[in-house]
Amino acid sequence: MRINFPRDFQPALFQSLKTYNKEKFLADLMAGLIVGIVALPLAIAFGIASGVTPEKGIYTAIIAGFIISFLGGSTVQIGGPTGAFIVIVYGIVEQYGVQGLAIATVLAGIMLLVMGFMKLGAVIKFIPYPIVVGFTSGIALTIFSTQIKDFFGLTTPTLPSGFIEKWGIYFESFGTINWWAALFAFISVAIIVFTPKVSRKIPGSLVALIVMTIAGYLLKEYAGITTIETIGDRFVINSDLPEIKQIPINLSSIRVLFPAAFTIAMLGAIESLLSATVADGITGKKHNSNMELVAQGVANIVVPFFGGIPATGAIARTMTNINNGGRTPVAGIIHAFVLLLIVLFLGDLTRHIPMACLAGVLVVVAYNMSEWRTFITLVKQSKDTRVILLTTFLLTVIFDLTIAIGFGLLLAVFGFLKRMNETTKVSRTTGSINMTDEMESHSGEIQEELLHLPHGVEVYEIEGPFFFGVANKFDEVMRDLHGHSHIRIIRMRRVPFIDSTGLNNLEALCVKSKKEKIQIILSGVQNSVREKIIRSEIPSIIGEKNICDNIHLAVERAEILDAKWREKHRHL
Repeated sequence: MRINFPRDFQPALFQSLKTYNKEKFLADLMAGLIVGIVALPLAIAFGIASGVTPEKGIYTAIIAGFIISFLGGSTVQIGGPTGAFIVIVYGIVEQYGVQGLAIATVLAGIMLLVMGFMKLGAVIKFIPYPIVVGFTSGIALTIFSTQIKDFFGLTTPTLPSGFIEKWGIYFESFGTINWWAALFAFISVAIIVFTPKVSRKIPGSLVALIVMTIAGYLLKEYAGITTIETIGDRFVINSDLPEIKQIPINLSSIRVLFPAAFTIAMLGAIESLLSATVADGITGKKHNSNMELVAQGVANIVVPFFGGIPATGAIARTMTNINNGGRTPVAGIIHAFVLLLIVLFLGDLTRHIPMACLAGVLVVVAYNMSEWRTFITLVKQSKDTRVILLTTFLLTVIFDLTIAIGFGLLLAVFGFLKRMNETTKVSRTTGSINMTDEMESHSGEIQEELLHLPHGVEVYEIEGPFFFGVANKFDEVMRDLHGHSHIRIIRMRRVPFIDSTGLNNLEALCVKSKKEKIQIILSGVQNSVREKIIRSEIPSIIGEKNICDNIHLAVERAEILDAKWREKHRHL
């Protein structure tokens, strides 16, 4: 049976298999094995930090990892749970429970599917960089704050979700520090940091996991030290395959969980496309952003039915895949099967992993996510950039990501409109137009030309997009007019875009001018703008003959109308 996909929605796997060979398979096999091993500690850590059981993180890495590689638009993208989702997932679980998380994840998957089929992949990539850095750095700080308890082995009451309140309890509880836990956490961080200096092929997080798990087991069995908390002390590890669960989605739950689902969808879209774009820069290939969104959507719809959590493209695991020779989606599929085999045959061993070691892994993840150097660089840039960055960062830390992204986008839109308003100009000319800058002879020499205007004819030129902000500026210029012109030429050669407000203002000007017996002539209207004008009432108000292709025709038309005007007024 052959599966046919539309050209715009062709999974990268199907294209890769057309030229697949033994050499590529061996490279993908090695990369898949390494990425699968690397993904294990991260999947466990992300699952626990998100407020669910460790196996849910692994299930997510297996199922979502397979679907994203099978259907995705990138040849090297590795999907699964990521650190960026920790804060969101933890908050949803705390407020709505695991079932609420499942509903929100399915809704987010549907949104991602819709975004993909509507071909919004390219649009998502235009989200301003300060917003991405702001919420990423905010998430990193929040992840770091959630790991302090396990990192130092503190004995605390139930921790609140608020950042400030959480740190208040930490300071009050610092007298309960468990020095063994702190030692394990610091050693774990040191191993992760220094392992790449010995070998870049071996992931530091995996080395830390193995070394500290063995050390913790030996200390417990032979030295009688039982104060080092492990995964098994807090969770019952289930190494069986997950059962399919029912998810009761209804209108009431959709209404309540829609904002959370939207946040998951937006973050998943941004992170997956950012990861795929970074991968493109290294591999030299170009991913299909719309197909990538579709794959993310399918993964997030399916995963909750197996008890999983939200998933997206993971930059760290994708880079590990590339660095170890992975070049087709087969590597991602192999990584999913490697994780499945680990769960089936070695899953029981995960209960011996120290919680302090996982906290160390996540502290390093948070540090790598923080992008503090980029953060400092952006702070030194323009005031608009600084305001967007810091606002998104602080709102992410103090409130939540939903508010942060929404408010950050709002600030970015206002900043964009402000800059567009400043760059769009409206100028007035009478007497003659200097055409020197616009004319060139066939020999390349600049020809000087003055285009003389009849008395009583004025030319107004709009340079830049004619949207609602500029439309108001245009209105102000026209209201401040003092003169006795009876013909006004509006040059629109440099107007690439006009929105409904600009069109409405232009139409209102034509109506007002007609009442004042002033003729409006439009000149040099670009095709995209002309189509909108033709569909409006403007042609019937000013006459279709008064929409001219260029300034020369517009002036010729003005001379004809001026002659008629003078002839008429000579007999009055």
